[in-house]
Amino acid sequence: MLDAIEITTGNSPQLSVLWLHGLGADGHDFEPIVPELRLRVPVRFVFPHAPVRPVTINNGIEMRAWYDILGFDRRAAEDAAGIRASAAAVTELVDREIERGMSSDRIVLAGFSQGGAIALHTALREPRPLAGVLALSTYLPLSATLASERSAANAAVPLFMAHGTDDPVLPLGLAETSRRTLEALGYVVDWHAYPMAHSVCMEEVSAVGSWLNALPAARG
Repeated sequence: MLDAIEITTGNSPQLSVLWLHGLGADGHDFEPIVPELRLRVPVRFVFPHAPVRPVTINNGIEMRAWYDILGFDRRAAEDAAGIRASAAAVTELVDREIERGMSSDRIVLAGFSQGGAIALHTALREPRPLAGVLALSTYLPLSATLASERSAANAAVPLFMAHGTDDPVLPLGLAETSRRTLEALGYVVDWHAYPMAHSVCMEEVSAVGSWLNALPAARG
């Protein structure tokens, strides 16, 4: 089981949000965002720490990463084994939330950058219906396998994607290609673009809070 930080905003949480950080960060990265979301119902946030592993594009330096990145060129080979291993670890966190009494349709998978990629990959293949997916400054990994591996249970899962128009790490075009791939498969994407780099901004945080508050699971 992945080590994680937990923040619960009130008694008897009605929603669980599993939020995955980006490359080289850790579970503390998005802790400060919780009070800024202004959520109307009690929510349990789980911020797991990715495993420490060598990352090829960073000269093999070990850091927290959900999977290896083999090249800056997005046509480079993907670390399929690493992606699937992290997806399995996140599924264990979903299992634990269900064991704690949270139904799957009250669980949101969220993430930034690498974490968002894992959130997308895991959620769209999850056989149990989820409450939603938050994918920030990210892209769809292993996109060629989604059509054959996707789960009907999450064919209509609420899906929020946001990206910076000036992102030098994951260019906006990469996210837009991922959005088009998802829409071609029938997913409805709540898409947002902001004038920022590879980061988050307060307008985006406000939109995320509004989106979470509007989920059926957050309305009682």
